[in-house]
Amino acid sequence: MKKIVVTGALGQIGSELVTKLRDVYGTENVVATDIRKTESDVVNAGPFEIVDVTDAKAMHDITKKYDADTLIHLAALLSATAEAKPLLAWNLNMGGLVNALEVARELRCQFFTPSSIGAFGPSTPKDNTPQDTIQRPTTMYGVNKVAGELLCDYYNQKFGVDTRGLRFPGLISYVAPPGGGTTDYAVEIYYEALKNGRYSSYIAAGTYMDMMYMPDALHAIIDLMEADESKLKHRNAFNVTAMSFEPGEIATEIKKHIPDFTMDYNVDPIRQAIADSWPNSIDATAAKEEWGFKVQYDLESMTKDMLEKLNVKLVKNS
Repeated sequence: MKKIVVTGALGQIGSELVTKLRDVYGTENVVATDIRKTESDVVNAGPFEIVDVTDAKAMHDITKKYDADTLIHLAALLSATAEAKPLLAWNLNMGGLVNALEVARELRCQFFTPSSIGAFGPSTPKDNTPQDTIQRPTTMYGVNKVAGELLCDYYNQKFGVDTRGLRFPGLISYVAPPGGGTTDYAVEIYYEALKNGRYSSYIAAGTYMDMMYMPDALHAIIDLMEADESKLKHRNAFNVTAMSFEPGEIATEIKKHIPDFTMDYNVDPIRQAIADSWPNSIDATAAKEEWGFKVQYDLESMTKDMLEKLNVKLVKNS
């Protein structure tokens, strides 16, 4: 049975991944950590510790305290926030990653950290982006992600750390609120559709980006961590995706459930520039072939589930 420590456990992925991991591996075997403490199931339903990932000793001590054999490192600034605060992003995203990798090396932990389609750049092929291709991002977030992919490869090759990772597309969830990502419009639109019946998109019409519903992302993390190590050729940066759409297409799906919903555009030049530098769609063949990656949700089924679950949440919190 795995003993897992999760950093950044109150963030976009962690707030749902911790619950899923506790269901799979047992509540006491999954230790959530974050720099802050909130009233939430992640904090109240199982082991929780306050940890600043820029404090290497604190991360080491907590991982050793719980005798963990797996470290899932999620703590990071997301794309739009990182672009607004590039020095902070470098210090947190890269400093925290190095500290986490050192803990994994010293305590011989299996290691996971997410990469992103942000690791690609304007010179990357836009459509059906290959697993192995040119990566020259033009954002601090993207630079962090490319450096992180290479650093995880280094720790595997140099020190034998069992490092694994996924290049996530935009992740859509009804649990965690938007957290400063470029693809967050695809989360905000559902909130605004239910609350106000309208939405003003900061991403321009016709801008395609890859997306994935959070339940599929959680399954992908667990499936990769459980995969036979001998079959993994790419290890730290598997392309994964479920769907690619532009703002008008998600609005059309929402109108099937909320006929009076309307959307206009108020484009944010910073986030639009980031989106324009990313692929329209990516190729997940390597993940399918090496560890059986698959998804359950497309845009239609995700929209139906998202509206149902989010409506319950909003009514409960009103």
